[in-house]
Amino acid sequence: MKTAAVLSFSAKGAETARRVAAALEDEYEISLYAPRGNLTPLTAELFAERDALIFVGACGIAVRAIAPCVAAKTTDPAVLVLDELGLHVISLLSGHIGGANALCWKLAAALESEAVITTATDVNKRFSVDAWASRQGLGISSMDLAKLFSASILKRDLPMYTDLPIEGDLPSGVYFAAEGALGAAVTWRRAEPFRRTLYLVPPVLHVGIGCKRDTPEERIAAAVDAVFREHGLLSAAVAELASIDVKCDEAGLLSYAASTHRPIRFFSAEELRAAPGEFTASAFVAGTVGVDNVCERAAVLSAGEGAELIVRKTSQNGVTVAVALGNRRITFE
Repeated sequence: MKTAAVLSFSAKGAETARRVAAALEDEYEISLYAPRGNLTPLTAELFAERDALIFVGACGIAVRAIAPCVAAKTTDPAVLVLDELGLHVISLLSGHIGGANALCWKLAAALESEAVITTATDVNKRFSVDAWASRQGLGISSMDLAKLFSASILKRDLPMYTDLPIEGDLPSGVYFAAEGALGAAVTWRRAEPFRRTLYLVPPVLHVGIGCKRDTPEERIAAAVDAVFREHGLLSAAVAELASIDVKCDEAGLLSYAASTHRPIRFFSAEELRAAPGEFTASAFVAGTVGVDNVCERAAVLSAGEGAELIVRKTSQNGVTVAVALGNRRITFE
């Protein structure tokens, strides 16, 4: 569950803060604060830890409090401001990626207040690529291109390419195409449908890894990188790594997972044997760990129901790598 802090500065503001908490309790874990004096230390702490900060009071209070903390639109939390009576809900910071605009609409509807949104794509009712990508859990390859996309869509419709099924009607400002000067591509591959391609990367690739005992991290990384280069896969699309449970203490493998910031899951030989599909069998591997293939089976199990094995077992310097594609759809709300 997401977390939000609600700060109020008067008795009436505290009443509104409680209304805010009640309106968001289904989606957020709420903490209420009634600070007095210097707000800087508390704001810095909350800014770093919470998904949303909601100030009930004057805009000036919020602006001065968050000013030292503001860093980047990719990392800043949503910041909203309400007047103490809750008549207006203002999206102040991180409207798109941080979700402040969506939270503003939700809260205004719950409180029967007026939502105040100032981002250009929203007020012009055009597709907001960074907000949509954030809601869909898609990685954004370049914030500079995202900014250019958002500026350009105010002037003309822009193309979108996708490798994944999309549900729902296309919003205003985009159309499906695979060519053009500038466009967005929802893909896990190094496709370049546009002269300037904004990659929106879904975490749908599951990498199965097998290795000899005491294989160093560098060798594992080199093997995985080689597979991704050869098959034109985007490393940002990796959702999870997987292997057999006898490797759960393999230092190089654990270090690789940590350095790439990817979770790793370990399956027993029995679980791997039960994986659905046809796999590249090895009598040597079966005699060593009790199952005829580790990397392909682990990748498929990690990817779950409907998985597609897109890269079969590839060996390099004692490391085996396979990649499975998870079954994923994205939606336009």
